[in-house]
Amino acid sequence: MKKKLFVLILLCTALATHYSAFADTMPAGTKLVVRTSVPISTHSRAGQQFTATLAQSVGGLSAGTRVTGLIQSSRARTTSRSNPLTLTLTSVSVNGRNVPIKTDSVTQSPSPRTTRQSRGNFTVGQATFPAGTALEFRLSEPANL
Repeated sequence: MKKKLFVLILLCTALATHYSAFADTMPAGTKLVVRTSVPISTHSRAGQQFTATLAQSVGGLSAGTRVTGLIQSSRARTTSRSNPLTLTLTSVSVNGRNVPIKTDSVTQSPSPRTTRQSRGNFTVGQATFPAGTALEFRLSEPANL
């Protein structure tokens, strides 16, 4: 009986070690450079999701891996025109499933491309980040992939 219990414990330990070798953990502070899949504007609504892909391989994830982000703040529907466009990443696609991640916010000023619309004597500036724009985020917490 003791021999069977010992073999069972040894087998369970071996399996746990084997499967944990496939689980990647990216530490907090890991840099994630992504390229946006869609244009993002300073007038996009806060709470809206956007998609991007990893621009380079990192932590066991290949370049081109899909990530999802969230627009935390923008100029849309605010009384103040000075709200910056603030983005975070919220998940990464790993083997067909979305794994939640937390990143530091990236705040972009309206400098990459500015369009101006004129209505009478009123002019509104709008920053647009076209699809393919590279953005750099850092993990704020370890990510268990």
